[in-house]
Amino acid sequence: MQVGFIGLGSVGGKLAGSLLRNGVYLRVHDLDADLVEGFVARGAVAGADPAAMMRDCDVVITCLPSPAASAAVVDAMLPEVTAGKIWMEMSTTDAAEILRIAPLVEARGGAVAECPVSGGCHRADTGNISIYMSGERSVFDQVFPLLTKMGRRVLHTGPLGAASTLKVMTNYLATGHLLMLCEALTVMRAAGVDLATTYEAIAVSSGNSFVHETESQLILSGSRDVNFTLDLIQKDVGLFQAIAERNNVPLEISPKMIEMLTDGQRVLGEAAQSDRMIELLEAATGLDVRADGFPMELVDDEPEEEGYEVVVTRG
Repeated sequence: MQVGFIGLGSVGGKLAGSLLRNGVYLRVHDLDADLVEGFVARGAVAGADPAAMMRDCDVVITCLPSPAASAAVVDAMLPEVTAGKIWMEMSTTDAAEILRIAPLVEARGGAVAECPVSGGCHRADTGNISIYMSGERSVFDQVFPLLTKMGRRVLHTGPLGAASTLKVMTNYLATGHLLMLCEALTVMRAAGVDLATTYEAIAVSSGNSFVHETESQLILSGSRDVNFTLDLIQKDVGLFQAIAERNNVPLEISPKMIEMLTDGQRVLGEAAQSDRMIELLEAATGLDVRADGFPMELVDDEPEEEGYEVVVTRG
Protein backbone atom coordinates (compact mmCIF):
# COMPACT_ATOMS: atom_id res chain seq x y z
CA MET A 1 0.00 0.00 0.00
CA GLN A 2 1.39 3.37 -1.06
CA VAL A 3 0.75 5.94 1.68
CA GLY A 4 1.00 9.72 1.42
CA PHE A 5 0.98 12.22 4.29
CA ILE A 6 0.19 15.93 3.83
CA GLY A 7 0.82 18.26 6.77
CA LEU A 8 3.99 17.71 8.82
CA GLY A 9 3.30 20.21 11.60
CA SER A 10 3.17 19.73 15.36
CA VAL A 11 0.82 16.73 15.26
CA GLY A 12 1.06 15.60 11.65
CA GLY A 13 4.84 15.35 11.75
CA LYS A 14 4.66 13.04 14.74
CA LEU A 15 1.95 10.83 13.22
CA ALA A 16 3.90 10.59 9.97
CA GLY A 17 7.00 9.81 12.02
CA SER A 18 5.23 6.87 13.64
CA LEU A 19 4.31 5.47 10.22
CA LEU A 20 7.90 5.83 9.03
CA ARG A 21 9.31 4.35 12.24
CA ASN A 22 7.03 1.34 11.84
CA GLY A 23 8.14 0.52 8.33
CA VAL A 24 5.49 2.21 6.18
CA TYR A 25 6.74 3.36 2.78
CA LEU A 26 5.74 7.02 2.93
CA ARG A 27 5.43 9.98 0.59
CA VAL A 28 5.22 13.35 2.33
CA HIS A 29 4.22 16.89 1.42
CA ASP A 30 4.19 20.16 3.32
CA LEU A 31 4.44 23.85 2.44
CA ASP A 32 7.56 23.95 4.63
CA ALA A 33 10.29 22.42 2.46
CA ASP A 34 12.57 21.97 5.47
CA LEU A 35 10.05 19.63 7.09
CA VAL A 36 9.86 17.57 3.91
CA GLU A 37 13.66 17.42 3.68
CA GLY A 38 13.82 16.18 7.26
CA PHE A 39 11.52 13.30 6.42
CA VAL A 40 13.39 12.49 3.21
CA ALA A 41 16.58 12.24 5.26
CA ARG A 42 14.79 9.63 7.39
CA GLY A 43 13.71 7.55 4.41
CA ALA A 44 10.48 9.10 3.13
CA VAL A 45 9.90 10.22 -0.46
CA ALA A 46 9.03 13.84 -1.28
CA GLY A 47 5.63 14.29 -2.91
CA ALA A 48 5.42 17.04 -5.53
CA ASP A 49 1.99 18.44 -4.65
CA PRO A 50 -1.40 17.23 -3.35
CA ALA A 51 -2.59 16.11 -6.81
CA ALA A 52 0.57 14.07 -7.35
CA MET A 53 0.23 12.59 -3.88
CA MET A 54 -3.25 11.29 -4.66
CA ARG A 55 -2.15 10.05 -8.08
CA ASP A 56 0.86 8.17 -6.70
CA CYS A 57 -0.67 6.80 -3.47
CA ASP A 58 -3.44 4.40 -2.47
CA VAL A 59 -4.10 6.33 0.76
CA VAL A 60 -3.49 10.03 1.37
CA ILE A 61 -3.58 11.30 4.95
CA THR A 62 -4.12 14.99 5.72
CA CYS A 63 -3.36 16.64 9.05
CA LEU A 64 -3.82 20.38 8.59
CA PRO A 65 -4.47 23.42 10.81
CA SER A 66 -7.95 24.42 9.61
CA PRO A 67 -11.02 23.23 7.70
CA ALA A 68 -10.16 25.74 4.96
CA ALA A 69 -6.69 24.24 4.54
CA SER A 70 -8.11 20.73 4.28
CA ALA A 71 -10.72 21.85 1.76
CA ALA A 72 -8.05 23.46 -0.44
CA VAL A 73 -5.91 20.32 -0.39
CA VAL A 74 -8.85 18.04 -1.20
CA ASP A 75 -9.88 20.34 -4.06
CA ALA A 76 -6.39 19.92 -5.49
CA MET A 77 -6.44 16.13 -5.03
CA LEU A 78 -9.95 15.52 -6.31
CA PRO A 79 -9.15 15.18 -10.05
CA GLU A 80 -6.76 12.32 -9.18
CA VAL A 81 -9.24 10.38 -7.03
CA THR A 82 -10.12 7.06 -8.66
CA ALA A 83 -11.76 3.82 -7.55
CA GLY A 84 -10.08 2.34 -4.50
CA LYS A 85 -8.31 5.53 -3.37
CA ILE A 86 -8.77 6.56 0.28
CA TRP A 87 -8.61 10.02 1.82
CA MET A 88 -7.86 9.90 5.56
CA GLU A 89 -8.61 13.21 7.31
CA MET A 90 -6.71 13.43 10.61
CA SER A 91 -7.12 17.17 11.16
CA THR A 92 -9.37 18.58 13.87
CA THR A 93 -12.04 19.92 11.58
CA ASP A 94 -15.72 20.72 11.19
CA ALA A 95 -18.03 17.73 10.76
CA ALA A 96 -20.09 19.80 8.32
CA GLU A 97 -17.02 20.15 6.09
CA ILE A 98 -16.41 16.40 6.16
CA LEU A 99 -20.01 15.79 5.14
CA ARG A 100 -19.72 18.37 2.35
CA ILE A 101 -16.47 17.04 0.92
CA ALA A 102 -16.97 13.28 1.36
CA PRO A 103 -19.58 12.93 -1.42
CA LEU A 104 -17.18 14.62 -3.85
CA VAL A 105 -14.53 12.00 -3.11
CA GLU A 106 -17.01 9.14 -3.15
CA ALA A 107 -18.52 10.26 -6.46
CA ARG A 108 -15.14 9.57 -8.07
CA GLY A 109 -14.94 6.08 -6.55
CA GLY A 110 -12.84 7.02 -3.54
CA ALA A 111 -13.51 6.38 0.15
CA VAL A 112 -13.25 8.65 3.18
CA ALA A 113 -11.89 7.84 6.64
CA GLU A 114 -12.34 10.58 9.24
CA CYS A 115 -9.63 10.00 11.86
CA PRO A 116 -8.88 12.83 14.32
CA VAL A 117 -6.54 12.12 17.22
CA SER A 118 -6.58 12.96 20.93
CA GLY A 119 -3.98 12.75 23.67
CA GLY A 120 -1.30 15.38 23.16
CA CYS A 121 1.75 15.83 20.95
CA HIS A 122 3.96 13.82 23.31
CA ARG A 123 1.78 10.74 22.77
CA ALA A 124 1.51 11.36 19.04
CA ASP A 125 5.31 11.21 19.03
CA THR A 126 5.40 7.70 20.52
CA GLY A 127 2.44 6.15 18.70
CA ASN A 128 0.43 6.01 21.93
CA ILE A 129 -2.19 8.61 21.02
CA SER A 130 -5.90 7.77 20.73
CA ILE A 131 -7.68 7.86 17.37
CA TYR A 132 -11.36 8.22 16.51
CA MET A 133 -12.44 6.85 13.12
CA SER A 134 -15.74 7.53 11.39
CA GLY A 135 -16.79 6.02 8.08
CA GLU A 136 -17.89 2.73 6.62
CA ARG A 137 -16.80 -0.34 8.56
CA SER A 138 -15.21 -1.73 5.40
CA VAL A 139 -13.06 1.42 5.17
CA PHE A 140 -12.19 1.13 8.86
CA ASP A 141 -10.92 -2.41 8.23
CA GLN A 142 -8.77 -1.15 5.34
CA VAL A 143 -7.08 1.67 7.27
CA PHE A 144 -6.95 -0.06 10.66
CA PRO A 145 -3.38 -1.38 10.12
CA LEU A 146 -2.20 2.19 9.54
CA LEU A 147 -4.13 3.53 12.53
CA THR A 148 -2.54 0.97 14.85
CA LYS A 149 0.92 2.18 13.79
CA MET A 150 0.04 5.79 14.70
CA GLY A 151 -2.10 5.26 17.80
CA ARG A 152 -2.76 2.83 20.62
CA ARG A 153 -6.52 3.08 21.16
CA VAL A 154 -8.67 3.19 18.03
CA LEU A 155 -12.42 3.79 18.34
CA HIS A 156 -14.81 3.35 15.40
CA THR A 157 -17.34 6.08 16.13
CA GLY A 158 -19.90 5.41 13.40
CA PRO A 159 -20.88 7.34 10.27
CA LEU A 160 -18.90 10.24 8.86
CA GLY A 161 -19.12 13.38 10.98
CA ALA A 162 -19.19 11.64 14.34
CA ALA A 163 -15.42 11.56 14.86
CA SER A 164 -14.92 15.28 14.24
CA THR A 165 -17.90 16.12 16.43
CA LEU A 166 -16.49 14.02 19.27
CA LYS A 167 -12.97 15.42 18.82
CA VAL A 168 -14.18 19.00 19.02
CA MET A 169 -16.13 18.09 22.15
CA THR A 170 -13.06 16.58 23.83
CA ASN A 171 -10.96 19.66 23.01
CA TYR A 172 -13.71 21.84 24.47
CA LEU A 173 -13.60 19.83 27.71
CA ALA A 174 -9.79 19.95 27.82
CA THR A 175 -9.79 23.72 27.33
CA GLY A 176 -12.36 24.17 30.08
CA HIS A 177 -10.21 22.26 32.53
CA LEU A 178 -7.09 24.16 31.50
CA LEU A 179 -8.80 27.47 32.30
CA MET A 180 -10.10 26.12 35.63
CA LEU A 181 -6.68 24.76 36.55
CA CYS A 182 -5.14 28.18 35.90
CA GLU A 183 -7.62 29.65 38.37
CA ALA A 184 -7.25 26.83 40.89
CA LEU A 185 -3.45 26.98 40.96
CA THR A 186 -3.48 30.77 41.29
CA VAL A 187 -5.97 30.68 44.17
CA MET A 188 -3.88 28.04 45.97
CA ARG A 189 -0.77 30.20 45.56
CA ALA A 190 -2.67 33.20 46.93
CA ALA A 191 -3.90 31.09 49.87
CA GLY A 192 -0.34 30.10 50.71
CA VAL A 193 -0.68 26.40 49.85
CA ASP A 194 2.46 24.72 48.50
CA LEU A 195 2.01 24.22 44.75
CA ALA A 196 3.77 20.86 44.55
CA THR A 197 1.40 19.62 47.25
CA THR A 198 -1.48 21.20 45.34
CA TYR A 199 -0.47 19.30 42.20
CA GLU A 200 -0.51 15.98 44.05
CA ALA A 201 -3.75 16.81 45.84
CA ILE A 202 -5.50 17.35 42.51
CA ALA A 203 -3.87 14.26 40.97
CA VAL A 204 -5.28 11.92 43.65
CA SER A 205 -8.70 13.57 43.76
CA SER A 206 -11.99 13.69 41.90
CA GLY A 207 -10.71 16.91 40.34
CA ASN A 208 -7.99 15.13 38.40
CA SER A 209 -7.82 14.95 34.59
CA PHE A 210 -5.46 14.24 31.72
CA VAL A 211 -5.02 18.00 31.34
CA HIS A 212 -3.91 18.33 34.96
CA GLU A 213 -1.44 15.45 34.73
CA THR A 214 0.16 17.05 31.67
CA GLU A 215 -0.40 20.79 31.36
CA SER A 216 -0.32 21.66 35.06
CA GLN A 217 3.25 20.37 35.11
CA LEU A 218 4.23 22.76 32.30
CA ILE A 219 2.47 25.66 34.03
CA LEU A 220 4.27 25.00 37.30
CA SER A 221 7.69 24.50 35.70
CA GLY A 222 7.36 27.83 33.91
CA SER A 223 7.68 26.22 30.47
CA ARG A 224 4.06 26.90 29.46
CA ASP A 225 4.77 25.18 26.13
CA VAL A 226 2.34 22.34 25.45
CA ASN A 227 2.79 22.69 21.68
CA PHE A 228 -0.83 23.81 21.25
CA THR A 229 -1.61 27.44 20.57
CA LEU A 230 -4.47 29.80 21.35
CA ASP A 231 -5.51 30.17 17.71
CA LEU A 232 -6.02 26.41 17.48
CA ILE A 233 -7.93 26.30 20.74
CA GLN A 234 -10.14 29.17 19.59
CA LYS A 235 -10.86 27.24 16.40
CA ASP A 236 -11.87 24.11 18.33
CA VAL A 237 -14.02 25.85 20.94
CA GLY A 238 -15.60 27.88 18.14
CA LEU A 239 -16.43 24.67 16.27
CA PHE A 240 -18.03 23.26 19.43
CA GLN A 241 -20.06 26.43 19.86
CA ALA A 242 -21.20 26.16 16.23
CA ILE A 243 -22.36 22.57 16.81
CA ALA A 244 -24.39 23.74 19.80
CA GLU A 245 -25.94 26.57 17.83
CA ARG A 246 -26.82 24.31 14.89
CA ASN A 247 -28.62 22.02 17.31
CA ASN A 248 -30.34 24.84 19.26
CA VAL A 249 -28.53 24.14 22.54
CA PRO A 250 -28.08 27.34 24.60
CA LEU A 251 -24.65 27.34 26.26
CA GLU A 252 -23.25 29.60 28.95
CA ILE A 253 -19.74 28.24 29.60
CA SER A 254 -18.61 28.00 25.96
CA PRO A 255 -19.19 31.70 25.14
CA LYS A 256 -17.34 32.67 28.33
CA MET A 257 -14.42 30.47 27.36
CA ILE A 258 -14.28 32.12 23.93
CA GLU A 259 -14.27 35.52 25.65
CA MET A 260 -11.42 34.46 27.97
CA LEU A 261 -9.37 33.03 25.11
CA THR A 262 -9.91 36.18 23.06
CA ASP A 263 -8.61 38.25 25.96
CA GLY A 264 -5.62 35.92 26.18
CA GLN A 265 -4.87 36.38 22.49
CA ARG A 266 -5.12 40.15 22.85
CA VAL A 267 -2.57 40.17 25.68
CA LEU A 268 -0.30 37.25 24.83
CA GLY A 269 -0.53 37.08 21.04
CA GLU A 270 -2.79 35.38 18.52
CA ALA A 271 -0.81 32.13 18.49
CA ALA A 272 0.64 32.15 22.01
CA GLN A 273 0.98 28.80 23.77
CA SER A 274 -2.31 27.96 25.47
CA ASP A 275 -0.74 27.27 28.88
CA ARG A 276 0.34 30.89 29.00
CA MET A 277 -3.25 31.77 29.98
CA ILE A 278 -1.92 31.46 33.54
CA GLU A 279 0.08 34.64 32.91
CA LEU A 280 -3.07 36.75 32.79
CA LEU A 281 -3.81 35.73 36.37
CA GLU A 282 -0.19 36.19 37.41
CA ALA A 283 -0.29 39.74 36.00
CA ALA A 284 -3.59 40.49 37.72
CA THR A 285 -2.44 39.22 41.13
CA GLY A 286 1.31 39.82 41.11
CA LEU A 287 1.81 36.15 42.00
CA ASP A 288 4.34 33.73 40.52
CA VAL A 289 2.55 30.41 39.91
CA ARG A 290 5.59 28.18 39.58
CA ALA A 291 7.20 25.45 41.66
CA ASP A 292 10.42 23.46 41.62
CA GLY A 293 10.62 19.89 40.40
CA PHE A 294 8.35 19.97 37.36
CA PRO A 295 9.48 19.19 33.78
CA MET A 296 10.01 21.77 31.06
CA GLU A 297 8.60 19.44 28.41
CA LEU A 298 6.29 16.44 28.35
CA VAL A 299 7.74 13.03 27.58
CA ASP A 300 5.62 9.93 27.06
CA ASP A 301 7.45 7.28 29.07
CA GLU A 302 5.01 4.49 28.22
CA PRO A 303 6.54 1.94 25.84
CA GLU A 304 5.13 2.00 22.33
CA GLU A 305 2.58 -0.75 21.82
CA GLU A 306 0.67 -1.95 18.79
CA GLY A 307 -2.72 -0.28 18.65
CA TYR A 308 -6.01 -2.02 19.19
CA GLU A 309 -9.69 -1.33 18.63
CA VAL A 310 -11.69 0.03 21.53
CA VAL A 311 -15.06 -1.69 21.55
CA VAL A 312 -18.10 0.27 22.73
CA THR A 313 -19.84 -1.47 25.63
CA ARG A 314 -23.62 -1.34 25.53
CA GLY A 315 -26.25 -2.40 28.02
